[in-house]
Amino acid sequence: MTKQKLFSIFETMSQSQSISIASLKPGDKAFVEQYAPDASKEYKLKLLALGLIKGTEFTVVKTSPFGDPVEIELRGYRLSLRKHEAEVVLCSR
Repeated sequence: MTKQKLFSIFETMSQSQSISIASLKPGDKAFVEQYAPDASKEYKLKLLALGLIKGTEFTVVKTSPFGDPVEIELRGYRLSLRKHEAEVVLCSR
């Protein structure tokens, strides 16, 4: 295999393993991996200030019937995120 082919496979694997908080169900545990590339710098800074730092473990506590908002527990406190906000945080299990 060529380097280009290997890089393509790795990139596909990385993308497929990252899921947004919005797609998780209550009781699911995950780790913050990264932020969506299209998120603004200001919003990324806000998420960092809220404790959503790469490697941070969290648990989805509950979601409303339509998935908005999503409540997560991390670092000893609970945080509610709107669906569009939760879609910015990419995580892995």
